[in-house]
Amino acid sequence: MLFRTICLCFVALLLACNEQGTPRPRGYFKVDLPEKSYKLFDEPGYPYSFEYPSYGTVVKDSTFFDEQPENPWWINVDFPGFQAKIYISYKPVEGTDQLKLLVEDAFEMTSKHSVKASSIDEIPVQGGPGVQGFVFDVGGNAATGKQFFVTDSVRHFLRGALYFDATPNYDSIQPVEQFLYKDMQHMIQTLRWRNR
Repeated sequence: MLFRTICLCFVALLLACNEQGTPRPRGYFKVDLPEKSYKLFDEPGYPYSFEYPSYGTVVKDSTFFDEQPENPWWINVDFPGFQAKIYISYKPVEGTDQLKLLVEDAFEMTSKHSVKASSIDEIPVQGGPGVQGFVFDVGGNAATGKQFFVTDSVRHFLRGALYFDATPNYDSIQPVEQFLYKDMQHMIQTLRWRNR
C-alpha cells in the first residue's frame, strides 16, 4: 500500500512538471505621485508670473539647440523625479501680424508631431485676465504629448511643451503625463502678465 502511494505521488509529480508555463504580460514600474502643492514664480524682470509645482524647479533656459535663446525670459520647469521638463518660451508681441505668425508657428510645431501621433486635439483654454489660447493634446508615441500657447493678443505670447527624457512610449509615461498635465493647467490658470 505504501509502495502504491509513493508510485502515485511520483507519477503525479512527473505529470505536473510537463505543463507549459504561461508568460505574464509585460508591466511597468509603479510610480509614487506626490501630493499637489504649488510655489509662485515671480522673478523681477520677467513679463509673467505663475504658480508651479513644489516638486519642480524653475531653471533659466541657457541654450536653444546649442545657441543662445532669443530673449532672457525662456525657462524650463524641471521635474527630476519624473525625468520631465516643461519648456517655456516667451515672445513679446509687436503688432497683429507678428501675433498671427506666432499662433501659426505654434500650430505648425504641434502638427510636426503628426507623424507619430495617433491624434491631436486642440482645446481652447481661458486662464486669468487676458490669458487665452490653446492646449494641444497629442495622442500616441509623439515626442511631446501636451503643449500649449497663451496670449493676451496685444503684448504677450507664451508657449509651453512637456517633454520626457525617455523614448516615447505612451503606455509607460501616460500616468505621469496626466499628473503633470494637471500642473500645466494650473500654471495656465495662475498665469499673470506684467508690463515690460
